[in-house]
Amino acid sequence: MHPSDDPDPPDEADEDPASDAFFGDLIAAVDQQIASPATHYVAQAHARLVREGLGEDEAKELIAACLAEESDRMFRSRRPFDERAYRERLDHLPGEGA
Repeated sequence: MHPSDDPDPPDEADEDPASDAFFGDLIAAVDQQIASPATHYVAQAHARLVREGLGEDEAKELIAACLAEESDRMFRSRRPFDERAYRERLDHLPGEGA
């Protein structure tokens, strides 16, 4: 089914402002990580995704999803952020052609 064929497409009232704000915070964190020498691997993943055909914003959204997944695991299991697992997630992100 094509999105325009959806009999009940989502409208702006269906959006969750808290989720939107959280995702905005994740994107801001990704921007900081891209700029930081301490997290050079995030900038490398972003550059690779863009080279593979994704747009700048789409690449950041995929990275933010990885950050969210690892942050969720951290909170649920009450353990420190696993930078190695985060890096592995980034390494496995596909570009447009994957």
